[in-house]
Amino acid sequence: MWGFIYVLVFIVTFAGSAIFKMTYNPYGGEFSVDWNDSVGTVYTDLSYGSGEANKFDLYVPADNSRDGYGLIVYLHAGGFTAGDKSGDAQILQWLCSKGYVTAGINYTLFNDKNPDASVYSQSMEIKESMPFVVEEAKKLGYHIDEMAISGGSAGGCLALLYAYRDAESSPVPVKMVFEAVGPSSFYPEDWKSYGLDKSDDAARTLFGTMAGKEIESEFGTPSYDEEIKDISALLWVNEKTVPTLMAYGKYDKFQPYEGSLRLLKALEDNNIPHDYYLCEYSGHGLQNDNKVYAEYLRKILEYLDAYMPV
Repeated sequence: MWGFIYVLVFIVTFAGSAIFKMTYNPYGGEFSVDWNDSVGTVYTDLSYGSGEANKFDLYVPADNSRDGYGLIVYLHAGGFTAGDKSGDAQILQWLCSKGYVTAGINYTLFNDKNPDASVYSQSMEIKESMPFVVEEAKKLGYHIDEMAISGGSAGGCLALLYAYRDAESSPVPVKMVFEAVGPSSFYPEDWKSYGLDKSDDAARTLFGTMAGKEIESEFGTPSYDEEIKDISALLWVNEKTVPTLMAYGKYDKFQPYEGSLRLLKALEDNNIPHDYYLCEYSGHGLQNDNKVYAEYLRKILEYLDAYMPV
């Protein structure tokens, strides 16, 4: 009973954080573009599967003369229960204006209509969508030869999973990942804001719901890590992990800040190129650190220039 109450609390609070920073632009035109035919074209609601949510939007630059293009995928926020690719039009247009093919991808949300959806099933939908995105771009005359993946909040979690767990099966090489406030690890002691450090049963229920299976192992054991690995990007970090750019809020109560420190340490221990932007005065929305967040956005372009140049 109490475990399910914890799940409900998570859904209400995390989904309530869906208004993520990327939907707000306090910097004028620096991180946006006046979208028109001279910049590019968008194709909406293209299908990648039979599910109602299995749709993606594809943005292609006006210049279609190059032999190869980099793809940037941005996955939407919404606590795994809400949100839509259309909410990320601004960043997708902005990055497309830099010469990339960009895509926003929907996934089946966990709600009353889809009670069997989970972080794991959503991550598998993203994995299954990629060949369709690459093939659709090819049909339009844009040969994709490499990609980056990104997202915010729930989308950040899914982006990390694809970049770390699924890169080897990607139809094109994954060169980098950038994300903000995405959960990457699932240890009860980090999720204090939900009281999970006080109740193993509640932690099992919440993490099991997210993983789409029952969690049976004791926390802190190798067998637990193996059970939760399907949805924990942290546990996939190794010496081959792609360069990673990330931003987190020190006062984040929705996606525990402590989990991001585990990810940071794993990247450091494996000597992975990375940058970690800490918004010292912000919560999940990164709302009180505009200067730091602007630096993170500028660093995105630096990473693209370094690892996936036009």
